[in-house]
Amino acid sequence: MKCLILAAGYATRLYPLTENFPKPLLEVKGKTILDWLIDDIDTLNVIDEYIVISNHKFYSHFENWAKTKSVSITVLDDGTTSNENRLGAVIDIKFAVDTLKLSDDLLILAGDNVLDFSLKKFIGYSLNKNSSCVMRYFESDINRLKKSGVAQIGDNDLLLSLEEKPENPKSNWCTPPFYFYKKEDISRLDSAVSDGCGTDAPGSLVGWMCKNSVVYSMEMPGKRYDIGSLESYNNIKESYSGIIE
Repeated sequence: MKCLILAAGYATRLYPLTENFPKPLLEVKGKTILDWLIDDIDTLNVIDEYIVISNHKFYSHFENWAKTKSVSITVLDDGTTSNENRLGAVIDIKFAVDTLKLSDDLLILAGDNVLDFSLKKFIGYSLNKNSSCVMRYFESDINRLKKSGVAQIGDNDLLLSLEEKPENPKSNWCTPPFYFYKKEDISRLDSAVSDGCGTDAPGSLVGWMCKNSVVYSMEMPGKRYDIGSLESYNNIKESYSGIIE
């Protein structure tokens, strides 16, 4: 299994902090956000390569960081230089798959989220289901739902639909940016894009996939902290207490 980490964004809401430095490499309690994610996952010994998709502007930062890690990390440069010419998450996934000719099951993560729970639980769930899987959490705030990927769930955690940033949310289930795709579903990427799948938000691919394959949704066992402003970053630096196994 490969782990694909989406880290090609520009985090403009965090300027000036991220104007010349990538958000996933910001430190929280002495470790970068990426270190928290990878150090947790790697204890399972199921990932044989980590792939970080960067933009051209921050590529050297990720390359230097990768040299400090003992695990196998490939850093890709998607060639973009600003928020205005970014490719979008789905095209970045396709870029990595095509460039490296990936034919493995993929764990795909947004590299800028801090968690208080171990992703090992999600990996175990996905392997047990032997199917593509996502997570979900309950959100009561209608305004937050309108800015999220909103899922409809059927029996036995079956994902029925996922809509990005809906004007009229059909449920209170939000889908965070952590996905497990079987290699058979990853092989459908070209079909998804040619079929008109949205390409900016990573959840758009899930929305297409659950209509063309079997996808399950695990309820998130803890909290996700999205660092979206300088205030939220300062708060998490003070309050974060690590991953609860």
